[in-house]
Amino acid sequence: MESAVFPAETREALAAAYPNAPAKLSHTLLGHPLLTLEALVGLAEALPAHEIEYNSGKLPIGIRPEDVPQAKLSVVETIRQIDRAGSWVALKRIEQVPAYRDLLHGVLAELKDLVVPRTGEMMQLEGFVFITSPGSVTPFHFDPEHNILLQVMGEKTMTLFPIEDEAMFGAEAHELYHLGKHHRNLDWNDSYAAKGQAIHIGPGEAIHVPVKAPHWVQNGDQPSISLSVTWRSEWSYAEADARAFNHVLRRIGLAPASPGPYPAQNRAKALAWRAVRKLGIAA
Repeated sequence: MESAVFPAETREALAAAYPNAPAKLSHTLLGHPLLTLEALVGLAEALPAHEIEYNSGKLPIGIRPEDVPQAKLSVVETIRQIDRAGSWVALKRIEQVPAYRDLLHGVLAELKDLVVPRTGEMMQLEGFVFITSPGSVTPFHFDPEHNILLQVMGEKTMTLFPIEDEAMFGAEAHELYHLGKHHRNLDWNDSYAAKGQAIHIGPGEAIHVPVKAPHWVQNGDQPSISLSVTWRSEWSYAEADARAFNHVLRRIGLAPASPGPYPAQNRAKALAWRAVRKLGIAA
């Protein structure tokens, strides 16, 4: 890229927050030709169908995945009518299209010197674009990646919650998630609201979202386009594998401690889980 996407003050803010704290950042991708609505129609047509998720945006904060109503329009029609479709669209793993791969890799290359010394090599670089109707809600959930969400058009408010608050949901939810037995959506209780940190972003602003930080998103009163740039790290993989091994220990009657937050590497449990998986022992 010809000019830096992240200005100096954003690098300073990210350095202070990474990897465990949310942070409001800024970026310079406004007006990028790959992030217009018409360009995103082309992206939707180029991606495999299984990499596209779209459904109604008129949702409560907490909802079971099987209860989410399906959108009535095609994905192309939904994008073109996003101002009135009442939906949200997720275009996943956009790096499968070469121009978007170049965009993603260029953005993340700017952060390598900040990230690698803290959490290890940046791996599994993936990009996601979210196209959202006015007022739409993305329900309460968490994600396993390091993530920066860049707002390109419209506004939204993301409310983030503490990563390790087991009064909200227990360690077993983490464990089952990493074993593919728990959907990313989480149960919501109104008592959680007071624990949230709401961060509002508009065009040219961004949010650093820590690994597994529970959050939900409320779109503003205009259509929205957001680009999510994500990566995994040695540390995030070790945390995931340690969670999975904890489930093995729980099944034999033990009460294992949750993996430690960064900078703990959780290496012993991670290696144990990798050995269990190699032996084909089911969790």
